[in-house]
Amino acid sequence: MTVDATRKDWIRRAAPSSRVERIEAYFGGHGYDMHRHDTYAIGRTLAGVQSFHYRRGMQHSLPGGTIVLHPDEAHDGQAGTDAGFHYRMIYVEPALIQQILGGRPLPFIRDGISADPRLYAASGALLQATGQDIDPLQEDDALFELAHALCAAAGRRTGRRAPDYAAAERARQFIHASLDQPIL
Repeated sequence: MTVDATRKDWIRRAAPSSRVERIEAYFGGHGYDMHRHDTYAIGRTLAGVQSFHYRRGMQHSLPGGTIVLHPDEAHDGQAGTDAGFHYRMIYVEPALIQQILGGRPLPFIRDGISADPRLYAASGALLQATGQDIDPLQEDDALFELAHALCAAAGRRTGRRAPDYAAAERARQFIHASLDQPIL
């Protein structure tokens, strides 16, 4: 394949939502340097090959799979071929996923890419084109479906005691309410 010099890199952001951030982008080569998010980054490669370093390995996302980057996991991004890559991504607060799951541990997709059809279907409503608004009730339903599909795709972790979700949620709310003062 040859590089199409007429295509320029671009990023579009969807209209703000109270619960998720949505973007759509195209990169012909280098996309972005190593960085982290404090949210889940869940997306879909629409065209091309999206390659990224993640958890000490190189991953290659193709159309048809779902990218799931766990909060605070470092990653970068670049085109895996000369054709570039086009993708959509949503960013979801982990506290929202945990609230939906009733305090269960956050789901983790080890390699950052899932071929699980339940996850692909559940993420579809939130990964619409950035020019399309998502109705708030549709967004709520989609987030519920997404959280449960993440759990199903991640499987069950064993060997850990269940966290005290209620106590952690109270602490999170207290910290957010106290940002303007020292917490002792």
